[in-house]
This record gives sequence, structure tokens and C-alpha cells, in this order.
Amino acid sequence: MIFDRLSKMMGKKEESSSDFIEIDLEQEKSNSKVLVKTFVLKNYEDINPILNSLREGYTIAVIDIKALKSRDVIELKRAISKIKKTVEALEGKIAGFGENTVIATPSKVFDIQKGAVEVSEVPRSDEIERF
Repeated sequence: MIFDRLSKMMGKKEESSSDFIEIDLEQEKSNSKVLVKTFVLKNYEDINPILNSLREGYTIAVIDIKALKSRDVIELKRAISKIKKTVEALEGKIAGFGENTVIATPSKVFDIQKGAVEVSEVPRSDEIERF
């Protein structure tokens, strides 16, 4: 209201409200897909592309930590800690698989299931049933 009066007093024309577009930042892309991307962690600086991909929100990062683990365990702990803090801030998930792989996911991923999953044995069609 006051801005309108000031702009009229200064002789400026009123701009139409159609010049502005309201953007809903909470709106999610309906056709968005999640990308699974692999990374190799050779030194601490290699976490930057990982963090940038996770911040986009559409990437599941599969990180091979074997190279850094064999070189410098302290630097590896620093890197994993930084990735973990970023994933937690983004409300994502992080989990280790085996001794040399870490998986970090965005918030879109519901859960990371670890452990063996039982697969029911399905008889092949070319086998003869035995009684």
C-alpha cells in the first residue's frame, strides 16, 4: 500500500501483476526419475561431486571406498562423516555394503534393506516334477 503511493508520487507507472510468476518450491516433478550413479573415492576432494549429486535429490550414489581405505583411513573417516552429515541434512539414507561400498540415497528413497533376502525357489518349466 505504501509502496503504491510512493511509486505514484515518484511518477512511476504501476507494473501489472502479470509480470510476476509464483513458484511453488515444494512442488515435485511428476515425471522425475532417480539415477543410480557410481563414484570412486580416491581422496577427500572426491566427495564434492558426490555431495552435489545428492543435493540435487535425484541420485542414488554407490561409492567405492577401497582406494581411499587402503591409502588413508583417517581421511576416509572424514569423507564418510561429511557425506553422512549431508545425507542426514537432506533426510536421506546411508548404508555400508560389504567392506568397500557405501550407498547414499536422497529423501525419496524409503529405506535401504540390508541383509540377505530370501528368494522362493520357482521350479523351471523344463524340469520334470518329481513325487
